Amino acid sequence: MQGYLWFAAKRFVQLLAVIFFGVSAMFVVTYLSPIDPVEQVLGRLSARSNLSPEAIAATRLALTEMFGTNQPVLTQYFNFWTRLLRGDLGASLMAFPTPAMELVMRALPWTLGLLLTSTAITFVVGNLLGGLAGYFQNSRWLKAFGIVSMGLQPIPYYIVAFIILIVFGFLWPVLPISGGFAMDVRPGWTVPFVLSVLQHSLLPALSLVLVGLGGWFIGMRALVSNIVTEDYVTYAELAGVRRDTIVGGYVIRNALVPQVTALAMVIGGVFSGTVITEQVFNYPGMGSLLVDAVNAGDYSTVLAVCTISIAAVALAIFIVDLLHPLLDPRVKAE
Repeated sequence: MQGYLWFAAKRFVQLLAVIFFGVSAMFVVTYLSPIDPVEQVLGRLSARSNLSPEAIAATRLALTEMFGTNQPVLTQYFNFWTRLLRGDLGASLMAFPTPAMELVMRALPWTLGLLLTSTAITFVVGNLLGGLAGYFQNSRWLKAFGIVSMGLQPIPYYIVAFIILIVFGFLWPVLPISGGFAMDVRPGWTVPFVLSVLQHSLLPALSLVLVGLGGWFIGMRALVSNIVTEDYVTYAELAGVRRDTIVGGYVIRNALVPQVTALAMVIGGVFSGTVITEQVFNYPGMGSLLVDAVNAGDYSTVLAVCTISIAAVALAIFIVDLLHPLLDPRVKAE
């Protein structure tokens, strides 16, 4: 137990290091951006109302002090981390003066729900069918599924999303293709709202599932194809052990450990696919918010989205990493 706690402590330090360097890199990227947040706000204010030169100058001075763009880069960097630890990254430029973190907190549940649901479905279904295909190698249905999976696996997320959009938006319009819920439904924990959210999330989730199934299916099939030749599987078959016990209790269970490890490596890729998919379907998540913030030059919101994204992906990998020694007793927690 002490060894596992030491292992968890080291992984936690690595988690903090990943978040620190990732967020610091994002700060450098946004600082080097040629877009001036002060001029972005002034441009919007000038477009909405006629401001005198004196008012523009006073507003520019106030915004410069608020955003701290007149300070040295190191001072801005330390101020950024001070505000971040307080959960405050300043006001959003495209929704001024709404705090950027407030916009992120509104969008985060949509992305988390879409990401967790699609990842869980893809992982479970892909590994289950891959395990069955590796054991029952003569099954025609599983062979056909493998061919389809291998054909979809290399296609980018956004291509599959556009195909689904065309099919269900124009050729067979039976599902909503935009938004997170119907406009005539009031948000809240009510049955109509929950059903509307589920209905609007089907197509974005379907695009992520279709692309992700192939990788898990192929990997699990290869692992199981090697495990079925092991002596203990042969002995279990000769001893008359039930077929479902051999497949579920011996073969798939042992092959699942490397797949759980691989889950930590694909979480980042699935998250990036979620960002693109949300933009295609106009889904109100972190991806849509990030694209809108980049187009508007809203570096406060960009920093907020990227910070939460880096922390969420790193935390997910950290959790999977902690589960690995618990799933496989042969792995030493060192």
